[in-house]
Amino acid sequence: MAAALLLTACGGDERGADGTGIGGTPCSGFCLDVPTRLSTNDVGLVVAQAVAEADAQGVAATIAVTDRVGNVLAVYRMNGAPAAVRVGSPAGSGPIDGGLEGISLVPAELSAIAKAVTGAYLSSEGNAFTTRTASQIVQANFNPGEGNQPGGPLFGVQFSQLPCSDLSTRFVAGAGPGPGPHRSPLGLSADPGGLPLYKNGTVVGGIGVESDGLYTLDPSLLDFDRAPDELLAVAGSFGFAAPLDRRADRITVDGKTVRFSDVDFADLAADPRQAPAFASLSGGALLAVRGYTEASPVLVAGTAFGQVESGYVPATAAGFAERDAVVLVDAAGNNRFAPVAGSLLSQAEVRQVMLSALDVANRARAQIRRPTGSSMRATVSVVGLDGGILGIARTRDAPVFGTDVSLQKARTALAFSLPGIAATLAALPPAAYLVPDSATPAELRRVDFADYVTDTRQFLGIPTALDDGAIAFANRSVGNLSRPFFPDGVAGSRHGPFSKPAGQWSPFSTGLQLDLGYNAVVRHVAFVAGLVPTDVDRVCAGVTPLNNGLAPTPGLPPLVNNGIQIFPGSVPIYRGQDLVGAVGVSGDGIEQDDMVAFLGLHEAGLALGGSIGNAPPARRADQLLIDGVRPRYIQCPQAPFLDSDEQDVCANK
Repeated sequence: MAAALLLTACGGDERGADGTGIGGTPCSGFCLDVPTRLSTNDVGLVVAQAVAEADAQGVAATIAVTDRVGNVLAVYRMNGAPAAVRVGSPAGSGPIDGGLEGISLVPAELSAIAKAVTGAYLSSEGNAFTTRTASQIVQANFNPGEGNQPGGPLFGVQFSQLPCSDLSTRFVAGAGPGPGPHRSPLGLSADPGGLPLYKNGTVVGGIGVESDGLYTLDPSLLDFDRAPDELLAVAGSFGFAAPLDRRADRITVDGKTVRFSDVDFADLAADPRQAPAFASLSGGALLAVRGYTEASPVLVAGTAFGQVESGYVPATAAGFAERDAVVLVDAAGNNRFAPVAGSLLSQAEVRQVMLSALDVANRARAQIRRPTGSSMRATVSVVGLDGGILGIARTRDAPVFGTDVSLQKARTALAFSLPGIAATLAALPPAAYLVPDSATPAELRRVDFADYVTDTRQFLGIPTALDDGAIAFANRSVGNLSRPFFPDGVAGSRHGPFSKPAGQWSPFSTGLQLDLGYNAVVRHVAFVAGLVPTDVDRVCAGVTPLNNGLAPTPGLPPLVNNGIQIFPGSVPIYRGQDLVGAVGVSGDGIEQDDMVAFLGLHEAGLALGGSIGNAPPARRADQLLIDGVRPRYIQCPQAPFLDSDEQDVCANK
């Protein structure tokens, strides 16, 4: 079936033969004020189009649709579709075990939901990313398969939006779609088959498809696949497809074009315009998913982003409204994360850090946003000394995934700069890996967190590392130590102490990052599968193994309650020589994230008369020398601003 792609526009919502809307120019971050949502008819149409393609391809699938903030609007299982998926690296990747590798107890509907959430959360009015895009940017080399190249720019993002996150919202039976951002059952997915859905030029949701029983990724960009999951997702997106000019394949990162999809409408076996009505489908049924849908499921309409119902609204508070900020709200419209004081930071200091960071973001040139020359869109999170949230705000149209990620980043910089973190890690219950391909949740082996502490001290050659708080770690520094190669991407070099070694590492078994939340993720999967009666609490670290009861370790502070993140974009906050908190940023480019966090904090300190600021230079992790190489602390872009030609903006600060 031949079909050309045109642009989706703000000004029209006709469903054309090209699969996209027809009309004026695409949105560029300014359609927030136009309430746009997926209707129940839209959701049924997306599902019916995917089912028609599945029938034409001779496969059976589970299809999920979410709105932009992660509400599950439909899960449809065709007769004969796999009931579960096997998680793991593709065949030929080597005998990797541990982590999530080889687990085959995951209900297929969780794969489909995670893919739909990924397509929605990674996309915005300025960029359209898919799970295939995610596959390209999370692997050990960028691009995948290119030796001696650094890791993907969003290395580790797959373990965000975790089902145990204390920030993410959850489905409430009988309440209907609620404010987001909602959790994802498996984090973000790198398995092709998840695409964003657009109406009137703005993201309204995502579609995820699972048909082959494998939850995996694409290890190579040297070919173009015809993955059934992706074909069905493309079919489902007909009429709701991403604007051509916003697709990933119009965006470059480090001079490399990003992949959107390996198939398009011309590759479909069926014409989606001829898909039957949803009500006439007879080869499957809507599926109830524990923790995500009603027990008697029906098609559900999505929320309109920018309205209270979505959990994201334009800020009205002084200072934030003038900066075109957006805040997170509850169902009553109350700001969930307005700036508050912490134990060592005043409310005025928290507020100023947020405002200064937003100022830097609004001036900055976006890296992964169309049209070229757009302002950066980002989320800013500030945490106190215990990891508690002191404030969160974002610029207009920042991608939803950055909400949880910015908080992960802030907590990561805080945790690894904190005195006594070694003892906190060592006291955690071990990560209990499950036996690959087991029909029951049998235990393979346990990983003790004290081993990560020992490995770090040996790697750095500092017996007191992670104990005395002498080293200030930014997220980029933690990421350097979380790669399977140090220096990053250099084949044959040793692995960072927070990473599995090459040959044992995979995107499904990263090391400390996954291990901290492993027990919680497994417990949630077991809950959805009906193997345990109670869901995981809103805490990712400190959860006991599946066969050891339910309660998390008592008294654990909220240091990493939504997990840690290992790609750049956060710095610790100091008052003189004393650690007092951290700021994390996630938006349109990792160097931009670094800059907004670091420079925003610097400018906040100047505005406050020097009461707070960045870590003293002598304490920063870039003063370490490891195998003749210094880890990075931050890396800011050259000439980053739209309103000046200033360069080296982070130097000597």
